[in-house]
Amino acid sequence: MPWFSYSPPFPPAAILILSLFAAANAVDNNASCNHEIQLIKVKNWIDGKEGEMVNGMTAKFGSLLPEDAAKSVRAPLVSSVPADCCSLSTSKVSGSVAVCVRGTCDYTTKATMAQSGGATAVLMINEELFEMNCPSDTKEKIDISIPVVEVTESLAGNLKNSLKSGKKVEVLLYAPVRPVIDFSVGALWLMSVGTVICASLWADFTATDQADVHYDDYSPKGSSTAEKGADGSEDEIVNIDAKGAVIFVITASTFLVLLFFFMSSWFIWVLIVLFCIGGIEGMHNCIVTLTLKHHPSYGHKTVNLPMFGVVSIFSLVVLLFCMAFAVTWAVTRKGSFSWFGQDLLGICLMITVLQLARLPNIKVATVLLCCAFVYDIFWVFISPVIFQKSVMITVARGDKAGGEAIPMLLRFPRPSDPWGGYDMIGFGDILFPGLLVSFTRRFDKNNNKGVFDGYFLWLVVGYGFGLIFTYLGLYLMNGHGQPALLYLVPCTLGVAVILGCIRGELKDIWNYKEDSSSSKEPSEV
Repeated sequence: MPWFSYSPPFPPAAILILSLFAAANAVDNNASCNHEIQLIKVKNWIDGKEGEMVNGMTAKFGSLLPEDAAKSVRAPLVSSVPADCCSLSTSKVSGSVAVCVRGTCDYTTKATMAQSGGATAVLMINEELFEMNCPSDTKEKIDISIPVVEVTESLAGNLKNSLKSGKKVEVLLYAPVRPVIDFSVGALWLMSVGTVICASLWADFTATDQADVHYDDYSPKGSSTAEKGADGSEDEIVNIDAKGAVIFVITASTFLVLLFFFMSSWFIWVLIVLFCIGGIEGMHNCIVTLTLKHHPSYGHKTVNLPMFGVVSIFSLVVLLFCMAFAVTWAVTRKGSFSWFGQDLLGICLMITVLQLARLPNIKVATVLLCCAFVYDIFWVFISPVIFQKSVMITVARGDKAGGEAIPMLLRFPRPSDPWGGYDMIGFGDILFPGLLVSFTRRFDKNNNKGVFDGYFLWLVVGYGFGLIFTYLGLYLMNGHGQPALLYLVPCTLGVAVILGCIRGELKDIWNYKEDSSSSKEPSEV
């Protein structure tokens, strides 16, 4: 899963256009046609009442807009006649912002005609955002000294309709700058690193000699490998092998393609239900195990339930609370604070998954992480060559489901960003490296390694730096989603292999087998 920034109110096409311009190295002979594109906001008032903010972008020509709204000028919005601005307007546009629609002439002609009529700016309305550049065959100097901006029909339709009905419309154009560093990235970094650390040390947090009721009172008992937990109860442990790692990545790729082609609102609901079920199990696990660690007597009172048998009353109450929490999040998931519930459920889910799934050694870790490494890069960077869009980013952002993102990610709002939106990181960018970090913690503990001569601390540091490199890549590519595993795999698996070589322990961690008392042999998938 990629780590990316997402601003729902802004058209995704604009981000793509900006990315293309940032990567372009060609130099236009006409410097007046080589201006930097700005993301802009259009404050508007209809008959004196402020309307909903409209977002857009500037052309490659014309004057730049101020960053601060206070430095811009509020001006009336006027429809040009003809509407396409391909000739001088017969309506008075002097001192106003002229509205133009797509027609037969180029953008520079429209701007020139509006400027000749005395317009202070041009507001271009298109069905979609297109590159507004000078004609490629022009040899004359383009002398346009007013701002030229573009918005979509869907966003500016209300302004256009208000003008047709004779209402007074005023606009104020400005181009706020997105901060280079937003503290939301730091919050997301802390959540990701904290989840990996908590999951790796969870056994130490919850270890107890009491044989009390465990969180899996309601969990179905299957035939998979089981081991005794610290509290005497049986945990179902899935030991991943090399074959299973390859099959998992192939299955994930297949599911991703299905989501890309068939994602819809009902498909999102299926994912929401699955996420809630996993989140309920994870939150129940975390609350019960931590509570019984410090208050084991809470698990002594039981009740006999049909189908479930004898269960702890405390565990039952916690389960009902978790179910209510998950349902509340699902119902209010589009609210401004729903990210908190999603992150809490997701973190609890990932901590539980990292307790139940294990890597037995570095050999299997290498197979799994290398496959995930290729998987992430292919579906973020290479898939557009085949599918015309980045499959991973399209699915994660929910472009084909009305803009509702899938719930299998952590997100944090960007309150200091004038464009709003969220910074996000997929569960896979935490779970895949987390499996390796958890393995190194068990290896250090079983082999009596110290803090500095072990592997756990250095892989946590490597994981933290990998996330920082991911953010730098996100920044350098103007917000385009990054395959986080491109940076995380070298910073975790690479660190483990290098340390093993330096210490002469690579063979030990490569073919490591935990004692049967702590883990069963990996089972074939």
